[in-house]
Amino acid sequence: MKLSGFLNLRGISGQIAALVIVSIAALHLIITASFWLQRPDQPDPSSDRGHAQLASAVQLLGAAPAAERPRLTAHVARAFPQLGIQILPPGPTPEAREPDGFNLRGLQRRLGQDYRIFGLANDGETRRLGIIMPDGMMISANILPDQRRPPPFMGGPWMMTLLFAVISVTLLGLWAARALAAPLSSFAKAAESFSLNGAAAPLPERGPEEIRSVARALNRMRQRITGLIDDRTKMLAAISHDLRTPITRMRLRCEFIEDETHRSRMLGDLDQMRAMLESVLSFLRNDRRLESMTLADVASTLQLITDQFGDMGRKVAYDGPAHAMATVRPDDLHRGVTNLVENAVRFGAEAIIRLRVTGEHLTIDVEDDGPGISDAQKQNVLEPFVRGDYARNMDEATGFGLGLSIANAIVLAHGGTLSLHDRAPHGLVVRIRLPVHQQSLAA
Repeated sequence: MKLSGFLNLRGISGQIAALVIVSIAALHLIITASFWLQRPDQPDPSSDRGHAQLASAVQLLGAAPAAERPRLTAHVARAFPQLGIQILPPGPTPEAREPDGFNLRGLQRRLGQDYRIFGLANDGETRRLGIIMPDGMMISANILPDQRRPPPFMGGPWMMTLLFAVISVTLLGLWAARALAAPLSSFAKAAESFSLNGAAAPLPERGPEEIRSVARALNRMRQRITGLIDDRTKMLAAISHDLRTPITRMRLRCEFIEDETHRSRMLGDLDQMRAMLESVLSFLRNDRRLESMTLADVASTLQLITDQFGDMGRKVAYDGPAHAMATVRPDDLHRGVTNLVENAVRFGAEAIIRLRVTGEHLTIDVEDDGPGISDAQKQNVLEPFVRGDYARNMDEATGFGLGLSIANAIVLAHGGTLSLHDRAPHGLVVRIRLPVHQQSLAA
């Protein structure tokens, strides 16, 4: 990767590099500010343990005349009773040494080299030391250990700085990850809502340069796909229009055929050709025209289909609840189930439409007592222009292999599934599974 591309802030690599640099700089500033505020290199006045008071009192006594020292000692004892300052009787000068377990270097620095410190015997829990003044006078005082207690682990400046830095870097990382992943999420949503009828908005071209390039490429691809579908539909519509004219002329010429048998056969072939053209155009138009979602009574739609086939003398029965509300496209659902029932009564003597509602889904079964479809053909017959084993020869009893394809497309547009199952002892069950509630959008 070139250095110019790596440092380009409009690209993903440049933004990640900028994020790392900003995070390191922010962490450095946080640690510097914390040390400036805490100043761990400076002595803590709270750890003096009274040494400053003791040094001031001893220096005051050392500077006073010997006659005034008893009076000053009494005043200091009343002012600072915790020091316990007393004048020791004259005696041999002991060797200067620090008491065991104490660090009196700070007190020695405050007093100076003219004063000497030595340890005394402990009086119970109170530890005492002796101080020899420059003129040889000795006094005793209570001593507190000059030992710093380490700060608590969670409350020390190191831990607070580390926690603050970790939280800051984590928030920066989450923000950066969300900023980079948001365009990818919009790609997924746009792909889910992609349709050929132009209802979905184009992909937003925002984010890093790589994301914008992908968005532009996908938008151009959508335009090309839509253009190809439009061209295909227009071409087949033109072919259908051009073929209708010679078909009409042939029908007129057939009327002059004296042989009734030949005339009826030719008219049947022409009607079949016209039906084929209408079916193909209907299948193509279904890709572009989608009905809006609405709350409808699916049970009433299925009962209406049952009555329509009953009026035509077909044996079709309905088994299910009297009412079942769901968010569907009523006309498309009516058309899809009608295609399934037409196949059922074409290859069987009777058909049954069953409806079951369970939780957030409803199931529609269209059963027939026909020959069924072999397992090897169950997946293939859902493709356009593919017919089953018992419909290889095109005649009045067979279709063009579009009924199941149209029904499957309608079910997929509803966000559902269509599957084929065997019926005992023979026959076929076409099962549709649809969600009861869904958004009112063109999928």
